[in-house]
Amino acid sequence: MYRELLAIFRKNILLDKAYKRSYEMLEITCLMFKEIKQRLREDEKHQFSFDIMDQDIAVNKYEREVRRHVFNHLCVSGMEDLNSGLVLTSIIIDIERIGDYTKNMVELAMAQSTALKNSKFEKDIKKIESAIENSFVRVRNIFEKGTIDEAKSLLQDYQWINKSCDDHINYFLTKDEKLFSSGEAVAYTLYFRYLKRINSHLRNIATSVVNPFHRIGFELSKTKK
Repeated sequence: MYRELLAIFRKNILLDKAYKRSYEMLEITCLMFKEIKQRLREDEKHQFSFDIMDQDIAVNKYEREVRRHVFNHLCVSGMEDLNSGLVLTSIIIDIERIGDYTKNMVELAMAQSTALKNSKFEKDIKKIESAIENSFVRVRNIFEKGTIDEAKSLLQDYQWINKSCDDHINYFLTKDEKLFSSGEAVAYTLYFRYLKRINSHLRNIATSVVNPFHRIGFELSKTKK
C-alpha cells in the first residue's frame, strides 16, 4: 500500500512537496537528537552546531506547510487521494512530536550542571541511544523507499526499547537509590521517558509502511482488523 502512496505523492506537485518536506523534517529531528544527546550525555560544555530552537521552529513551520499542501490538494482532488493525505498527515504529526521531545531534552540539558554519564546504567543507556540513532537511519530509508520488509524488521528488532525504558523509570520510582541525588534521579527518569517517546514515534512512522491507516501506530497484526 505504501508504495502506491509514494507513487501518488510523486505524481502530484502539492503532495510531492509535502512528502519532501516531511523527509526534511525527519532529517532535522535526527540531527537535533544527536546534538542534544552529546550535550546532555557526553559533554555539558558542548556547543551546538546550530540553533536548536530555530530548528524546532522550522519543524513546526514545515508541519503547517505539509498540512496546507495536503488540504489544498484534497480540496481539488476530493476523496480520491484522501487515504494518502491522511497517512502523510499522520506521519508529520509523529515527526513533529519527535521534535518536541528533543526540545525537552534541550531543556533538561540546560538544567544540568554536569552531563548524565558514568552511572550504573551507562551501558543500558548507550544501548538504547545507539538503537534509536540506528532507528532514525532505518526509518528515513523506509520512509523514502517504502521498504515493507525493512519496516517489519525494524519493528521486530527494537521491540525491547520501550520496555527497557519503562524498567529503568520504574526503578527510580520504586527504589530508594543512594547512588543518585534526587536531582539526578529526576533527570534520568525524564531522559528515559523522552527516549521512549522518541522511539515510539519512530515506530509509528514505520507502521505507516506496513499497516493500513486505521492501524498506524499499532503493532503488526496477524488478523485483518
